[in-house]
Amino acid sequence: MKKYILSLCLLLSLTSLLSPVQASALQAPSQTAFHDISASFAKDAIDRLAKRGIVSGDGTGAFLPRKPVTRAEFTAMIARMLKLKPVQNDVSAFRDVSKSAWYYGWIHTGLNLSIVQGNGFMFYPNAPITRQEAAVIVTRAMKQNDVYHGNTAGRYLDAVSIAKWAWDAVGTATDTGWLQGSKGQFRPQDAITREETAKLLDRVLQSGNVKTSVDRQVPANIHMGWLYNGTTKEYISYAKRAGLNVLVPRWYYMESNGKVSDHTDQALLTWARSNGRQVWAMVGNRGNAEGTHSVLSSAQNRKSVVESIAANVSKYQLDGINIDFENVMPQDRQNLTAFITQLSAEMKRLGAKLSIDVSPDLNTDWTAAFDYAALGRQVDYVVLMSYDQHWGGSPKAGSVSSLPWSESALNKLVNQVTAKKSIIAYPLYTRDWQLASSVSSQDISLIEQGHRIRLHKASLAWNADVAQYEAAYTIGGVRHRIWTEEARSLSMKHLMAAKYQIAGYAYWYPGAETTDVWQAINNAERYASYSFRI
Repeated sequence: MKKYILSLCLLLSLTSLLSPVQASALQAPSQTAFHDISASFAKDAIDRLAKRGIVSGDGTGAFLPRKPVTRAEFTAMIARMLKLKPVQNDVSAFRDVSKSAWYYGWIHTGLNLSIVQGNGFMFYPNAPITRQEAAVIVTRAMKQNDVYHGNTAGRYLDAVSIAKWAWDAVGTATDTGWLQGSKGQFRPQDAITREETAKLLDRVLQSGNVKTSVDRQVPANIHMGWLYNGTTKEYISYAKRAGLNVLVPRWYYMESNGKVSDHTDQALLTWARSNGRQVWAMVGNRGNAEGTHSVLSSAQNRKSVVESIAANVSKYQLDGINIDFENVMPQDRQNLTAFITQLSAEMKRLGAKLSIDVSPDLNTDWTAAFDYAALGRQVDYVVLMSYDQHWGGSPKAGSVSSLPWSESALNKLVNQVTAKKSIIAYPLYTRDWQLASSVSSQDISLIEQGHRIRLHKASLAWNADVAQYEAAYTIGGVRHRIWTEEARSLSMKHLMAAKYQIAGYAYWYPGAETTDVWQAINNAERYASYSFRI
């Protein structure tokens, strides 16, 4: 088992394919003419890849075609081939991958998308990558790792030398023509050279619809985020770095007397219009169950609130409204649907979008008032708040949003509301749990999370069952545990949600994130959009 894991790690580290090219850390290669490839069988492939910025030379005009490729180099080349960008993960996955190393961002890009792996907390970035490892990584990158179940690998004279974990990948790489042996042998444990790698990647790009897929523009999904605390200037800064195309400022609150308070900020509206952003202003209920019941149970009050919201949409020329009612009584289920139905008619009349935020349906009183199916028929979008799996006052410590829990909630939503109307919201925060005689927790931002992990030298362990790191440390005799939310976990959640072909994503809350998560999310959306037909 240990041998299997070590080999698997080795084939997961692919990066630069060019030795001295390591100097071009985060930038794609630019050199496209080499003086030492005229006799190489991969000359044309090298030229084509160089023009696409996938490979480069040593800076002196040499490509060094017969030099072995390291795991880090191969990983970087795979990422460049897929038009992904390096991600400087705030939480480092490997002890032997320094944040100052040119390959740090590339390796984490591959890791975030499960294209490469390591051996525990080691990646061995400078170890040569073998041909069988290259086969595994390429088939994984092309989303073919669960497709092949043949016996092509058994036809090689040295088939006995092919590791079991690489068997299907070698077969796939052989059948597709990506990798070929010589004189009936595959040479699975030989280091793959730079020219062999170039030939491999060029063949991959030329197969099926691969080149067309990676060159196609990524479909635009909804990216929305609520304004929480902070100033308008800070929110605008957040919207820029997060790439939000829908802004949700918390401007309106429904009062128990049927009135709607107005906190519209004209400066934000002006900026949004000048910068191509839509504004779906939020209408909240402050979590006031009794006040909400007072409004929803009265036809006149419902009508008054609908009219007030419509008046604001018209007055400020809003693009939409986002309803965020929490702590609604179960007996208000029918009246909530009636209210949304009335509001929907008004929004359609005004040409504005209507969205509503809902919590995961856990068959509890917290969501009993929300008729997913009925609401989904009336609104343009249902936003699933996929967080607080273990809430602040939970008697049990745990994840804020584990992958299986999030997927279960999304699956339940899309079974009642069409995926094209569904948006999933992810947390940009987590909780630091104190495990003393009783369990307690503190909400922390992702920025603070990284700070505490480094300050207290917390131990880290990747929990594949929840797709999160578990960080543990002790201070003052009290054990602490953090189920982390960061670039890797968020990437995996986005890849999961993309399978459902939903309308988009939302984030709570602005300013809590580390900036690396946005590039990780961009990569995940790009990679998820690829549907390779080999």
